[in-house]
Amino acid sequence: MNRRDFLVTSVTATTALALGARAASPALPDSAKDLLREIIRANDAQMPALLARQERRAGHRWIGGLTNTYGLHTVQDTSGFISALSCAACAPDSKYFNSVELVEPLRRAFAYLLVAQHADGTVDYYATNFHSNPDTAFVIEVVGPAYVLLRASKNPALAAAAIDLGTFIKRGGDGLVTGGLHTPNHRWVVCAALAWTHAFFPDARYVARIDQWLAETIDLDPDGQYTEKSTAGYSPIVDRALITVARLLNRPALLDPVRKNLEMTLHYVHPDGEVVTEASRRQDRYTRGSMERYYYSYRTLALLDGNGRFAAMCRWIERIAAPRHPGELAVWLTEPEFTRPLPPDAPLPTDYAKHFAYSNLARIRRGARSGTILANNTTLFSFRHGAAALEAVRFASSFFGKGQFNADLLEVRDGRYVLRQKLEGPYFQPLTAAQIATGDHTKMAPNGTLANDSRAARARSEVQVQESVVTITETGGKFSLEISVGGTDHVPVSIELAFRAGGKLTGVEPIAGATDAFLLKSGTGRYTVGDDTIEFGPGRVEHTYTQVRGALPKWDGLSVYLTGLTPFKTTLTIG
Repeated sequence: MNRRDFLVTSVTATTALALGARAASPALPDSAKDLLREIIRANDAQMPALLARQERRAGHRWIGGLTNTYGLHTVQDTSGFISALSCAACAPDSKYFNSVELVEPLRRAFAYLLVAQHADGTVDYYATNFHSNPDTAFVIEVVGPAYVLLRASKNPALAAAAIDLGTFIKRGGDGLVTGGLHTPNHRWVVCAALAWTHAFFPDARYVARIDQWLAETIDLDPDGQYTEKSTAGYSPIVDRALITVARLLNRPALLDPVRKNLEMTLHYVHPDGEVVTEASRRQDRYTRGSMERYYYSYRTLALLDGNGRFAAMCRWIERIAAPRHPGELAVWLTEPEFTRPLPPDAPLPTDYAKHFAYSNLARIRRGARSGTILANNTTLFSFRHGAAALEAVRFASSFFGKGQFNADLLEVRDGRYVLRQKLEGPYFQPLTAAQIATGDHTKMAPNGTLANDSRAARARSEVQVQESVVTITETGGKFSLEISVGGTDHVPVSIELAFRAGGKLTGVEPIAGATDAFLLKSGTGRYTVGDDTIEFGPGRVEHTYTQVRGALPKWDGLSVYLTGLTPFKTTLTIG
């Protein structure tokens, strides 16, 4: 099946389901059957708890809605409830298949959505956004497949109840025709929601609005990375949204940026299955990211392109990250092509050195060892050996309270990765008589220092300089970090090696009065998790001023420090 046929077949099947036609279920390969059964079982298992969370108090303003962990009734929690119940009611292998028990809870939930929806079609996201078009789009993405399933149900009560859900979607789509947004990924999520709305209620206005956003072009750099660089958060969301628009509107060109992003992401994977998040510009920065959220996109493109590497990633996620979250059940039930057998595996990249220039990041992996080098980041290096995680190498000096190392650029030459930072610490002279005569006067900032505009007007003197250079090389998965800090003499320097909590450190000494903080005075330290060990050293401690002024707070984990005074030079070996 070629790409165009795939898209046409997919959109035809979805549209037929939305209009109430009975969908054919292709024979699943054994592995897919087993996975689908697991997802159905997981979805069934959460039914009692979900039903218990629904607001049922007579006369309550938000009757039919679900509360979040803070006790707020939210459209977001209720949309997940609707998806879960709709899947249970429409999955033949579910014990709730065609269950009358689920009809009334769904009706109440749909009624809640309409009450919570503003007159302009939008909904609120209580954490931050109100009358929010993008959050309306996120909700439509969730309930769109549920509407497909319910409209196709052979249970007349379920199909009738879905009318109110269709009203919610239509009102939301009408609002998205003119509504604005906040962040780059919102554009593509809005486009996906409009594509869903158009599939149910065809309207040229929806397509015109999609084309208006798409005219800006997809924000993908030559590395294959989206603007937000949000590998654990928004990249999989964008991939999914673009696939949805491509599928529902038959726009195969929109799959090209998805392919490029998925190819790039293959090189962002740690040996233990987590994804690199250090370069993210969003909330997922430095978090533990799973590849699970990419499963939908890898499987869709593996099937569409016959891509063996994408297929191997799907199977690897099935083994490692387990894409069994019941939230994915709607995909299996509404996209028949999704259930076709995957193509044979092709080898995944596990031995490489890749420089992603547009992200100021380099990735080096040698089997079970994985290193990340970063500029424009206070984490200059991170390292994994299997399950053992050195989450950050950082250093700072007390140079005028601004000595946290953060290189502007990553230079790569002949296997050497170079990071540089230059800082100045000036003093300031009195204002001139002419400046005072024209009305300028001493200005103080709230913290009691000279205000920036006052500093700009003053002559500088006794300018102190600090230059820091980090040169990283790698051989066989072992990394050498040469750190040099020069310029003004006798400035305290503190290097922090931040390991993930839960492992065991040896060869280091606890710092008195500090929690999870250690010194490596000499020799080699070791950090072990299970059978995996990271060795680091040699140690060096010239003072115990580890939290120097201007440094970031200690990492949330086990921190090992090396210290010295400028001129400072040391070479750390990590492997």
